Amino acid sequence: MEFPTLEQGKLSRENITRFGGYNAGARIGGGEFAQMENCSSDAFPLLATRPRRGVYASPAACHGLIAKDSLCWVDGSKFVMNGYGTEMHLTDSPKQLVSMGAYVVIFPDKKYINTVDLTDRGSLEAEFLSSGPVRFTPADADGQTMIPAYIQSEEPQEPENGTLWLDNSGDGALLQWSAGSGMWVSVEATYVRVSAAGIGAAFRVGDALELSGGPEGVAAVGVAAALGQDYVLLPGLLEREQTVQTPVRLGRYVPEMDYVIQCGNRLWGCRYGPDRKGQTVNEIYASALGDFRNWQRFQGLSTDSYAVSLGADGPFTGAAEHLGYPVFFREGYIHKIYGSYPAAFRLQSTPCPGVQRGSAASLALVGQLLYYKSPAGVCAYDGAAPADVSRALGGRLYRDAAAGALRGKYYISMKDGAGQSHLFVYDSARGLWHREDDTQAACFCACREDLFFLTAAGQIVSVTGAGEPEGDFSWLAETGQIGAASPDCKYLTRLNLRLYLAQGAEMELWVRYDEEAQWRRLACLQGRPLGSVTLPAPVRRCDHLRLRLTGRGEMRLYSLTKTMEQGSDVF
Repeated sequence: MEFPTLEQGKLSRENITRFGGYNAGARIGGGEFAQMENCSSDAFPLLATRPRRGVYASPAACHGLIAKDSLCWVDGSKFVMNGYGTEMHLTDSPKQLVSMGAYVVIFPDKKYINTVDLTDRGSLEAEFLSSGPVRFTPADADGQTMIPAYIQSEEPQEPENGTLWLDNSGDGALLQWSAGSGMWVSVEATYVRVSAAGIGAAFRVGDALELSGGPEGVAAVGVAAALGQDYVLLPGLLEREQTVQTPVRLGRYVPEMDYVIQCGNRLWGCRYGPDRKGQTVNEIYASALGDFRNWQRFQGLSTDSYAVSLGADGPFTGAAEHLGYPVFFREGYIHKIYGSYPAAFRLQSTPCPGVQRGSAASLALVGQLLYYKSPAGVCAYDGAAPADVSRALGGRLYRDAAAGALRGKYYISMKDGAGQSHLFVYDSARGLWHREDDTQAACFCACREDLFFLTAAGQIVSVTGAGEPEGDFSWLAETGQIGAASPDCKYLTRLNLRLYLAQGAEMELWVRYDEEAQWRRLACLQGRPLGSVTLPAPVRRCDHLRLRLTGRGEMRLYSLTKTMEQGSDVF
């Protein structure tokens, strides 16, 4: 009797040794994972668990982080450095901390502290309000009284040498008779000495001061040329000495600003909305060079302050320094300031995806690229145009992002549409995304080869494990559909995993066949002192399947080998 010869199905073997990270797209590569938790590219091309984090500090009410010689933060009303808290009477609200030299400037409180000398601290603003008479006296640059002998439109006849004449025929000009030259010489700089008890105590020479309640002829905003405990010398031109009995207010003020950065030894800020006086503005500001207290010094010098109004509409959504230039963002614009001094400053506005509203903290520099969360995804900005780098995150929309950078990686925490937080890590050198967990971070700060973030619970956490290290954590990696790309019937005959589990760690392998709703456990493994092991997993015949690896403790996946047998056209 003759029997038919049965031919063995064609076998194919795929050995995956390069794992590409997280990909939430509809179709992903064999070495990518559709779901992931607490995995990292640190051991690339292997898939590995992330490093253990550490709880660095647990302040009572942390509102912001900044890197100086050590990590610093605001705890309630105090500024904390090296574990020592300095009382600064700050408000209990989120802060923007900006570094400028040895100083940390704190917004919106508008206060500063010197991190080298903690006794050097105070407010950016200062104000004097009179409670008694204030005397206004015409003076020269030295503060000496300089009252005109003539106040008229016609030229005085036969004046003595040094006589002052206030020509009121036009806008008003002060001239002085020079007997040597036989002509009237214009007095270029005229001042008014403003005198009252304690009026100069809170100010410094060079401060741009705003005056209200004074007589006409004194500059509404002027730079203090000289001062003492009881007087301030301001630009102005008066006919005679005057005394004002009503309240006079003299102050050094800082604009209301949405976001503040440091660039080129200046502080830069932006504002869309009501200013300090209630007027609606759409402006970018810069402080005087090297002086974060003065924002209204306009003398035509290279060290002046700067202000510019913008035509683009919509609130500002973030600001950053990039390649030596200040950059400001709206959701649909990027505004960049070129130039090195006020007369040369030039604003360039580019319509393009900007920072998403509520994601100003997502701005972080990785190498020469500035990364941020836009309304559609995560962008990398090279100074010309932003490029989307978040295709692997799929079509899900995220919001309320905060981010930081360390060793070429971009860490970003953001919420999905359901309000669930996700902490993703983008490896910029390899172009790979990994999802760590559901950590909600309010802000990040890189300091001393470490990256810290502030959790929703108020803890300051180190991504490298500084402080109190965490224990073993759970991890997960789920593949995409295996076998769905082939049109013919086929099935896995063998599935092998080569991996390392630290001693005490554990892992389980799960499978979901075709479109089943449930996951089936295939195998489990405990960490051994032998090092890497090969785990064979039996699978049944199906059209396609998904694998899920779950565990706790340190793991490295070296390879995933799939042996498949090709079937006929009919299952």
